[in-house]
Amino acid sequence: MPIAFKEWAVTVRALAEGEQLLTLRKGGANTGDDRFKLDHSRFFLYPSFDHQRADLVRESHQPELRRALEEGVWPDGEPSDQHVLHGGIVQPERVRIRAWAEVTASYTISDPRIVDALSPFYVWTPAYAVRRLNWKPREPLHVLLLRAYRIPRPVTVRVKDEFGSTRSWLEIARDLPFEGTPVLCDDEFERAASEIEAVCRGLAVPALA
Repeated sequence: MPIAFKEWAVTVRALAEGEQLLTLRKGGANTGDDRFKLDHSRFFLYPSFDHQRADLVRESHQPELRRALEEGVWPDGEPSDQHVLHGGIVQPERVRIRAWAEVTASYTISDPRIVDALSPFYVWTPAYAVRRLNWKPREPLHVLLLRAYRIPRPVTVRVKDEFGSTRSWLEIARDLPFEGTPVLCDDEFERAASEIEAVCRGLAVPALA
């Protein structure tokens, strides 16, 4: 079965539009141990609404929270603005898969200054990104550099009860090919990838150099 990586719907949308180029992971909730494992190097992007809130997304990107509802299908209508802003969105009956990604590099970091320096490459607030670092403080934070591709025809998949957990990896009961157009051209992606590598290695953070 095709493998999907679960992230907030607003994050998936940003990845599919080239507005975010990485994700941050720590821990392996519901996978049998406490460490995140990069079990797959390419995967489809599964939009989730669990724990997604306006105050955890940078202000300039908050209008995308309402647009991100397009990634779900609710039989009784879309969630209210109250839920969009403050969380508590009921999981949809189906979600739309619009893109897939490949991991082109991965790093482990433990310094909040690096998390902050990576902020041009994600749409969360830096404070929330640091929260991802501070959870399970003995474990390093995994930075996954993702190159996203839009698939030719988005497909909808049914949301299963077990998809509502905090696991990162999901099996999708659909036949999905790894096809499509890269979100960013080669030059643009390689330039950003070089900047991210420099930050993760401490070369572009003055206090760490």
